[in-house]
Amino acid sequence: MNLGVGVRAGDSPVLDTLRNVETPEGLALTLRSAGMVPRAYAWLIDFGLRAAGVIGLGTVLGLLEGAGSGIMMVLMFLIYWGYPIVFEVLNDGQTIGKRTMGLKVVNDNGTPVSWVPSIVRNLLRTVDMMPVMYGFGLVSGLLDPAGRRLGDHAAGTLVVYAERYAARSPAPPAPPVAAPLPLQQDEQRAIVAFSERMVQMTPERQQELASLLEPVTGSRGERAVQQVLGLANYLLGRR
Repeated sequence: MNLGVGVRAGDSPVLDTLRNVETPEGLALTLRSAGMVPRAYAWLIDFGLRAAGVIGLGTVLGLLEGAGSGIMMVLMFLIYWGYPIVFEVLNDGQTIGKRTMGLKVVNDNGTPVSWVPSIVRNLLRTVDMMPVMYGFGLVSGLLDPAGRRLGDHAAGTLVVYAERYAARSPAPPAPPVAAPLPLQQDEQRAIVAFSERMVQMTPERQQELASLLEPVTGSRGERAVQQVLGLANYLLGRR
């Protein structure tokens, strides 16, 4: 796995790195790991929101006296531990603070973070906080090329910049080829989708997927890729 250095205006090249990964679907992604400073700002925003929520609920539940104290303890636990986990899993890896700072949490292979990794990385904040003021987490983040704290190491996660990419690119040019047999609509959509996303795939993955259409194209490997591109351009009306 290659690890390079990427620079964003205002950031130190030591803090932000490029990480090239291949997803289980064969898509080649470049993840830009976030440094400790933007992560700290995101944490402060989330901390302020949680603190405001606790104060507001405490004011209301204080009117209930004894019963309110018990409910408040439960709500404080849910706000502190549940808030980051629920947002990371259900909101594309982003708490409100991370979204504000343009960050997101992903698995270290670039896939969306799921429940278990999110729970692990957030529960281990108790270790990262030691001995004081996120001491262990800060040291780990500064020593690790990808800026991972101990919780990220244990969970197999990364905090990266949430880059915006075009969902699909135009199909690469290729001589249009008519299909030798009728194709159903879902088959046509799959061929067009392959042509639009192939630039994100490794050559090996392109050939692997294109070879699945050997009954239609009569080809395998690189020739199959070109044949599928030809089918896609034909279906797109590029005569």
